[in-house]
Amino acid sequence: MREHYLLPEISRPGRIGCTLPSLDVPSSDLPPADSLREELRIPEVSEVDLVRYFTALSKLNYGVDSGFYPLGSCTMKYNPKWHEDVSRLPGFAALHPYQPEDSVQGALELMYRLQEYLTEVTGTNATSLVPVAGAHGELAGLFMVKAYHEDRGDRSRKKILLTDSSHGTNPASVAMCGLDTGIVASDDKGDLDLKSLESMMTEEVAALTLTMPSTLGLFDPKIAEISRLVHERGGLLGGDGANLNAILGQAKFGELGFDYVQLNLHKTFSTPHGGGGPGSGPLCVRENLVDFLPTPLVSEDNGRYGFVSPAKTIGKIAGFYGNFSVLVKAYAYALSLGPDGLKRISEDAVLNANYIKEKLKAYYHLPYDRTCMHEVVFSGKKQKAKGVATLDIAKRLLDYGLHPPTVYFPLIVSEALMTEPTETESRETLDNYIASMKEIAKDAEENPEILHSAPRNTPVRRLDDARAFRQLDLRWEMNGQKE
Repeated sequence: MREHYLLPEISRPGRIGCTLPSLDVPSSDLPPADSLREELRIPEVSEVDLVRYFTALSKLNYGVDSGFYPLGSCTMKYNPKWHEDVSRLPGFAALHPYQPEDSVQGALELMYRLQEYLTEVTGTNATSLVPVAGAHGELAGLFMVKAYHEDRGDRSRKKILLTDSSHGTNPASVAMCGLDTGIVASDDKGDLDLKSLESMMTEEVAALTLTMPSTLGLFDPKIAEISRLVHERGGLLGGDGANLNAILGQAKFGELGFDYVQLNLHKTFSTPHGGGGPGSGPLCVRENLVDFLPTPLVSEDNGRYGFVSPAKTIGKIAGFYGNFSVLVKAYAYALSLGPDGLKRISEDAVLNANYIKEKLKAYYHLPYDRTCMHEVVFSGKKQKAKGVATLDIAKRLLDYGLHPPTVYFPLIVSEALMTEPTETESRETLDNYIASMKEIAKDAEENPEILHSAPRNTPVRRLDDARAFRQLDLRWEMNGQKE
């Protein structure tokens, strides 16, 4: 099969790999010869070789349609294919953002209804659908925090508190907003340390950003005390809603004391997640921040839908109105499941994670031995003591045809293995993953070399990660010459 990965080696002049359809536009002459790029040297191969080439490439990809994808904190769950069909309906897919509002009333009604659904789900007062990624919504939330305090004449609040288990986007968003970062410690149970928060909650603090449940997969039972302390000291409580899959239909951010929260529709609400997009990060806010939401919002007046701008809006943060196709899929997802179905999502997600926790905690160190939420964080400390690193465990999983969990995150857990099974996986799939992890733990004890040299069964063997980072080269070479 090697030749199907190296088309230039089997290229011969005159071979034709495809049959072009008849022209449906007037023909025209080629540009002048000096404008043509002769140096491209596109391979000339037969159709069967071309088909085999792309088919072989497709088999190298791994996705949720291929198998179990337990990346912790990413919620890589299977998404019903008919939602994709809905988003491709001509009435949605053929729209243009410059169309008059009267010609897109159906699309605006969908957006308006989705705004209302997400507002209800989060227990807030209003929602903006404009942010096009979770981190984008997170950044918009911080701009709102900044505008809120400045509007009150309180310009001294320039610091955002984060936890030591925060997602990496949290400090990045703070820096992009021109604010300073403070890190609140976690206690020995994995929850936020109240004493640490109390000492840091000064008049400089604009907000505390808290992931709920945390990236440790834990729900903080002290959330009411945290909210009270932050608000008593004049700050706002912001939610990183990346882990909404754990509490959907069970708890609402607004009722927990959060002033705002950004969601990830591409995690919780049925858009395939990965490969850099597409994403959607709606921003849901309580009454005190409604006037600061990014523009535009969708409004309804006597059955007619249109765009409005909040009174003190932070302005536009993206072109047009958000990733519309993702919004269509999220709306279809919510309608198809209904309130009971949405609640069942979190119940099954939490059940699956705790099932894995109980089955594997005798084999891998469990830093926080308590009921987890949607994900469970193990540590490879036991295996590390035998000379086997978490990276070795992850690489060996590839030989079982499984995608590894998230590794080395959260940073506060040594040799972290962060597994999120989601609600869409069957018990048989979970049992296969559990059995594979048990075998790997056994090999770490009895045959560690097989882990050090893994993966063995993949098209590409283990790469030199350090060298790849230092000598990054993304340019394709043909016969030794860079193109």
